[in-house]
Amino acid sequence: QVQLVESGGGLVQAGASLRLSCAASERTVSRVPMGWFRQAPGKEREFVAGISWNGGSTNYGDSVKGRFTISRDNDKATVYLQMNSLKPEDTAVYYCAVARGAYYSDSTSSFNSWGQGTQVTVSS
Repeated sequence: QVQLVESGGGLVQAGASLRLSCAASERTVSRVPMGWFRQAPGKEREFVAGISWNGGSTNYGDSVKGRFTISRDNDKATVYLQMNSLKPEDTAVYYCAVARGAYYSDSTSSFNSWGQGTQVTVSS
């Protein structure tokens, strides 16, 4: 199974930006969609963004639309999440994931490979 390693998290103030990266161990991920989820303490894992295999189509959760941008570099087997105008409510562990097939939804069940997560903390 493909291994995913997230990086780029940290502690920032409200209004700041961060860029998360997710490096995959296999370039086969370039054939399928990938996504980002997040999970705050005591809450369910939440869909943040998804991207098609070629980057031509993206989807975002309502809470991050207009602030976050997902992208990918298939040559590097890496997916990114650019996060701007961060808010305290964005504080969570962020996970990247690989879709099970050619299509995906905003449900965790659409994805079958997960990274270990990277912590993002936004102070007010």
